[in-house]
Amino acid sequence: MIRIAIVDDHAMVRAGLRQFFADQVDFVVVAEAGTGREALDIVRKGEVDVIVMDIAMPDQSGVDALAAIKARAPDLPVLILSGFPEAHYATTLLRQGAAGYLNKDCDPEDIVKAIRTVYRGRKYITAGVAEQLAEGLTRGGDKPLHEHLSERELQVFLRLAKGETIGHLADSMSLSVKTVSTYRTRVMEKMQLSSNSDLTYYALKNGLIQ
Repeated sequence: MIRIAIVDDHAMVRAGLRQFFADQVDFVVVAEAGTGREALDIVRKGEVDVIVMDIAMPDQSGVDALAAIKARAPDLPVLILSGFPEAHYATTLLRQGAAGYLNKDCDPEDIVKAIRTVYRGRKYITAGVAEQLAEGLTRGGDKPLHEHLSERELQVFLRLAKGETIGHLADSMSLSVKTVSTYRTRVMEKMQLSSNSDLTYYALKNGLIQ
């Protein structure tokens, strides 16, 4: 049996997935979570084979949650099931350690196929994402600016874009204010932006935040 944890802040989505997975003879839902912190609690217990996780959660971004999960359990496959189009996040999150990325509008059978694929230790990449990855290789430097950011820089960028202060970021990420300020400077340079409002505009325009 493939032991699955569902992480989504909408109870109806979790209920729908749980009911759908119950029809699969080799699936069993062993845990659910509505926040990134609850997801990490599930990981700590170590009784799950695959995490199916949304990217938009109330307490932290999916990037933060994914980074925390991979730090604790690097071999645990995390399948992202998001309302955001693949074009906005898929290649970035795959590079950050996600085992696969699906949009919530996908065919339900694709979710089943994806879970079985990542459970076997392979990446699940849709035709659309494969095309994006191929284009990125051929275009080289022509990829979106946010895809040039490191994992930690992307975390800082998304949280600043949502309006968090450097002080709050430093506390929640267990970093010094000086370190977070350095990350912010790097982000601004790489993204060719000059203010937090520019970060927010970029993130909204590119569908990275809601």
